[in-house]
Amino acid sequence: MTFLNLILLAVAIGVLFKLYSVLGKRTGHEREPYDPYSRPDAQSGDDKVVTLPRRNTNGPTAGQRNKAPSWDAIAPEGSDLAHALTELSLADRSFDPHAFVEGARGAYEMIVTAFAEGDRETLKPLLSEEVFANFDAAIKDREDKGLTLDQNLIGIDKAEIRKVALSGAEARITMHFESQMTSCTKNSDGVVVEGDPVTERKVTDVWTFERNVKSRDPNWRLVSTGSTD
Repeated sequence: MTFLNLILLAVAIGVLFKLYSVLGKRTGHEREPYDPYSRPDAQSGDDKVVTLPRRNTNGPTAGQRNKAPSWDAIAPEGSDLAHALTELSLADRSFDPHAFVEGARGAYEMIVTAFAEGDRETLKPLLSEEVFANFDAAIKDREDKGLTLDQNLIGIDKAEIRKVALSGAEARITMHFESQMTSCTKNSDGVVVEGDPVTERKVTDVWTFERNVKSRDPNWRLVSTGSTD
């Protein structure tokens, strides 16, 4: 072995000894290797650790599969409406009648307000072509006559699902609304020619919304309106 080889061997032994002194010793206090699939320690001292809920891999029990969904506060158990809601929920797994009622309340307020203001841009995506054409004609008639509709929705007292129909992929839901509002029509000079801008009156509306449950578009559109004072 040459003198140069001896020097290189000595350097290599020195490096290995250094590495062992730093990495090779175990004191008994080392952390175990991190396992991303292990269950987090329930007594962890790190307050920032959040234990996520585990997914139920066992699936629903036979009793849960056979139990009909409950439509509390929406439809009486065993009623035709409850059966129709169940049928719709099976056709559209994302359908939630409670959320639908809240959405319908919001749509009602938007449509009533937009119609009074002649806001066609807001109305168009919320209405079917036929209903939009009727609303547009009424707005145009006001504009041609120089009239404005001064309407103020005070509040919605009631919003209820009254009927559900499913024909193929087309679902229709009829809503019953009871609201309080003031309404009057003014001419171009701002003079009231019809109605009362102060007196509140109760308005009952029966509106029907429609949606294709197979469509990726989650929006329901107003396809029919009826109103009685």
